[in-house]
Amino acid sequence: MNNLAIPRALTIAGSDSGGGAGIQADLKTFAALNVYGMSAITSITAQNTVGVAGVHDVPAAFVAQQIDLVVQDIGLDAAKTGMLSNAEIVHAVADAVRRNRIEKLVVDPVMVAKSGDALLQDSARDALNTELLPLAYVVTPNLPEAESLTGMRISTMDDMQHAAKLLHAKGPRFVVIKGGHLTGPEAIDLLYDGTAFQTFSASRIDTKNTHGTGCTFSAAITGLLAKGFSVVASVEGAKAYLTKAIRHALPLGKGHGPLMHHWMSQEEIEREA
Repeated sequence: MNNLAIPRALTIAGSDSGGGAGIQADLKTFAALNVYGMSAITSITAQNTVGVAGVHDVPAAFVAQQIDLVVQDIGLDAAKTGMLSNAEIVHAVADAVRRNRIEKLVVDPVMVAKSGDALLQDSARDALNTELLPLAYVVTPNLPEAESLTGMRISTMDDMQHAAKLLHAKGPRFVVIKGGHLTGPEAIDLLYDGTAFQTFSASRIDTKNTHGTGCTFSAAITGLLAKGFSVVASVEGAKAYLTKAIRHALPLGKGHGPLMHHWMSQEEIEREA
């Protein structure tokens, strides 16, 4: 921790012009957790609640420069990745993580927007698998992302456990597979530490306003890790925070509306962790 005892977290991700996902969601989450947030922007998207109209990738070397300058001056206690878009950016981020010795790295393997628009080029998936996952402290795929990374179909909890083992073998210390795409009254996430499984459940909420759920969940884990919580406590606290952020989601726009990130007091967040 730094001299001011203010937890610091870095998001390495794309910008969402609609403010619901990407670095905007991450920074809102960090602020809600009373964590100092920093950002390295990988891509600029033109999007709203309906869809993504355009993507402009930042040069990979400039992404790395953002990371280097932040770490060298301000430092950090945890970091996360989101949209990385292309293989060159994945390579640059992996090199920067190694160069700056970033240990508490949460990898959210963002591949598709809530609208269904692709956010990761096919050529970048191998790089994500082989270069970034081995550097991850925690990886947080949803079911389609876990399927893409493992090459297997996931439709049951047994499948999730098998996929978690396959992902763990790629190098992450902890694997969190989000079960929101399964059916049933509960949304169940699975945590695997290489030895044991643990599940985290929450009742499903009937709403279309879920834009930015994956970004928010991984950002909350990152923020709580930055504050010194264990992985189990961070996942549990992030799950509780996300569930209520969805419950208080905003009916903005004509598509999938954004979450309400500032619904909870600091004391409530830490009590949940």
